[in-house]
Amino acid sequence: MWLAAAILSALFAGLTSILAKCGIKKTDSDVATALRTVVVLLFSWIMVFLVGSAGTITEIDGRSLLFLILSGIATGASWICYFKALSMGEINKVVPIDKSSTALSVLLAIVLLGETEHLWIKLLSTAILTAGTFLMIEKKQSERGERNRTWMVYAVLSAVFAALTSILAKIGITNVESNLGTAIRTGVVLVMAWLIVFLRGKQGELQKIDRRELLFIALSGIATGASWLCYYYAIQNGVVSIVVPVDKLSILATVAFSYFVFGEKLSKKALLGLALVTAGTLIMVFCA
Repeated sequence: MWLAAAILSALFAGLTSILAKCGIKKTDSDVATALRTVVVLLFSWIMVFLVGSAGTITEIDGRSLLFLILSGIATGASWICYFKALSMGEINKVVPIDKSSTALSVLLAIVLLGETEHLWIKLLSTAILTAGTFLMIEKKQSERGERNRTWMVYAVLSAVFAALTSILAKIGITNVESNLGTAIRTGVVLVMAWLIVFLRGKQGELQKIDRRELLFIALSGIATGASWLCYYYAIQNGVVSIVVPVDKLSILATVAFSYFVFGEKLSKKALLGLALVTAGTLIMVFCA
């Protein structure tokens, strides 16, 4: 069941990217992220009440609550560092570093969670995944020059925080119903998302949002919520070093949706990268 949940998480995550792209053609991305998080939070709590786990919130021990909050903070911190890095450095240099979070998640799961079964297979799969990810990144000319090397620090921190998110969530959600755990950490992410908006003085953008784009933002929020619920169910019940790579297969759904919705095609190099990402994940699932 946890493997099926991880696959569904990837499918919904892929759909999220397409819906989000439709919703930020004119809308500021930070504002869209904050609004999408509101929808995710509402969706999460609706699921909490539907499964009847709301009453167990008083039973959550301090340790679990602490790690759920830390997981939410790590997610928000990852977003902040990622967009800060993009504002200072070249996209084709920032993105590869940020995408390394997949490999970091697997390595952290091995070191911190003791998921050492079939260790060499996991390490080999991680290497293949990393190689595929780098091949999929298309180099683009940046309109901004590099100010200094500080962007690299933020990019590395973005990857580290993204990897920590999964590990912290695994620890925090162990003794908590997965839907409730997702709702709690989403509340933390919501605070951080809106903090970004207000710190950057973008609250005035709310009045300029196109209604059609607002609809797509809301739909992407629902897709994100569904993806997170499936993901953290898989994290709670499964093996993190397998769940994370499977979740990253959302790229398959994104590529498929992009082709049919936007007519976007991958280069031969990117297709090779996609094949490696898929192969690495399948090796992890069936051999580890």
